[in-house]
Amino acid sequence: MQKTGLYALLAILAFALIFAFLPGAGREGTKTDATLQGVELRLFPSRDADAVWSFSAKNVSSNPVSNETLLTGISGGKRVLKERGTDGKLTGRETLDATLDAPDLTIDGQDDMTTVKASIRLVKECAGIVMTGTPQNPVKIEQGYGFTAPIADITSPFLNGHAEKLRMSFQFDLDDMDNDTSSTSLNLDSKETCENGKLVPRAKSKT
Repeated sequence: MQKTGLYALLAILAFALIFAFLPGAGREGTKTDATLQGVELRLFPSRDADAVWSFSAKNVSSNPVSNETLLTGISGGKRVLKERGTDGKLTGRETLDATLDAPDLTIDGQDDMTTVKASIRLVKECAGIVMTGTPQNPVKIEQGYGFTAPIADITSPFLNGHAEKLRMSFQFDLDDMDNDTSSTSLNLDSKETCENGKLVPRAKSKT
């Protein structure tokens, strides 16, 4: 299923909701949402025009009142970037930018996503970020920027860190964190480096 923002999915779920309320439809109580099962989802954020998110989800439910969509049973989460040539025009090719694992995701009307726990791998940097939050203060993925998290642990070939109140872009630019409760260390003796999105042994220096 392709999806520009939330509109296409909301239209389908709205139809399902109307159908559920037709005379004769069996129900135990009034509901404000509709659910689809076994969904292949693609998200084209309006604030991140060259990015495409895709997921497989066992269940997708939408609440038209709150304008939120909940994905559960998620697998295959990834973000790809549409490639542009030197002339600035799209080439039709896509490159994998990041992968995402999360138990569930809530997508709001701005295409931003929240969850209580997520693991992101930034492919180009071979960096992994494990983020945790709470229902009141969740992990947030902001379209067109990156992500924020109350607590995060970062691993990469050149840097490891524990961060609190993390704010980081998809370019692995660390914009902000609580320096009193966070710590980072450089991997100066790392035996691996990142090349073309893969960890490879670091070349031994000649003596």
